[in-house]
Amino acid sequence: MKLTLKACRTNVKATAKEEADYVGVTEDTIYNWESGKYCPTAVKMQKILKFYEEKGFVVSLNDIIFLPCK
Repeated sequence: MKLTLKACRTNVKATAKEEADYVGVTEDTIYNWESGKYCPTAVKMQKILKFYEEKGFVVSLNDIIFLPCK
């Protein structure tokens, strides 16, 4: 299963603010990652995966499609 970051967030019915607060970034940062404007660091990627896991949605980095980052 391959999903974008936005699809993962939508799947767990979380807002960008909830994810941003958990990961320790701003809401705008979440939107920038979802649009491919920027890419999360490895540390932030692990926090993102943990956020989804705690919501009952277990995914790996191989399951996530990262849009081409600038």
